[in-house]
Amino acid sequence: MKQQLEAIRKAALDAISDAGKAEDLEALRVRYLGKKGELTAVLKQMGKLSAEERPVIGQLANDVRAKLEANIEEKTKELADKAMELKLKSEAVDVTIPGKQEKIGVKHPMYQVLDEIKDIFVGMGFEILEDREVELAEYNFTKLNVEEDHPAREWSDTFYFTEDSSILLRTQTSPMQIHAMETRELPIRILAPGRVYRKDEVDATHSPMFHQIEGMAIDKGITMADLKGTLNEVVRQLYGEHTVTRFRPHHFPFTEPSCEMDIQCHKCHGAGCPTCKGEGWIEVLGAGMIHPKVLEGCGIDSTVYSGWAFGMGLERLALGHFKISDLRLIFENDVRFLEQF
Repeated sequence: MKQQLEAIRKAALDAISDAGKAEDLEALRVRYLGKKGELTAVLKQMGKLSAEERPVIGQLANDVRAKLEANIEEKTKELADKAMELKLKSEAVDVTIPGKQEKIGVKHPMYQVLDEIKDIFVGMGFEILEDREVELAEYNFTKLNVEEDHPAREWSDTFYFTEDSSILLRTQTSPMQIHAMETRELPIRILAPGRVYRKDEVDATHSPMFHQIEGMAIDKGITMADLKGTLNEVVRQLYGEHTVTRFRPHHFPFTEPSCEMDIQCHKCHGAGCPTCKGEGWIEVLGAGMIHPKVLEGCGIDSTVYSGWAFGMGLERLALGHFKISDLRLIFENDVRFLEQF
């Protein structure tokens, strides 16, 4: 039996030394040290030994078991270290290889223009407002002096939520002016940008969803000259000192007197082209002195206070600012187009 144990020890140590994988070591452990292993099978025969031989063989068997377990543990660590070394080599990063340049996004051209406009008005002492897009018809039309039979209130022009036409997607950002007049102390100077919705057909200068910027100033002694001076300064800062503008008389229910302001077409410089529909000018906003009826409806004494208001289309300003010829390019999200800005 002593020869059997020595043979098991030698064969097992050689096999452990030659093992190349953790799975091989586990198989050797089961083969030699498991419940049905070779060492266990030898120990089961110890009953046949004499009383003098049993302690000697038992001690030898324990030594063999301890030796095999120690070698298996040492080999396991050795294989683990080699596996980690191979893993580190395979995952090593060559720091001399040029890195991949990450593409960093930029703001949409329309919002770049909006930020410029905000900066201009904040520099003039205006406060930026944001408000709801789902609005009551009372604020979108009635409190702005828009009569019940006005074409803008027709279902063909407006997105309504209710059969009684009382709730709608706002058609203008002007309701924010009404909310401001009802809740803020005088004097008031606000800029109110946001999305608006109208049933317009999509073409080079129209969209059913677009962005509008409303501005309003109310104080004692406000005049039309203040309005024109403010708007001229805004477009000069946006488009340059030599920007050509014109004001045309117009009618809006919520302002009196009213006007529209145009800028000379950025593409043809007044000669006429498809962008300006041959007119040489592009309308950018409507404006005027706030109608006394609107002021009084918000609890403001029109004999003491006056004010002006305007509304401009953000997309059209972006067209002029970046010399873009078609409004649809702004909404199509073609990366080839947007990367230019």
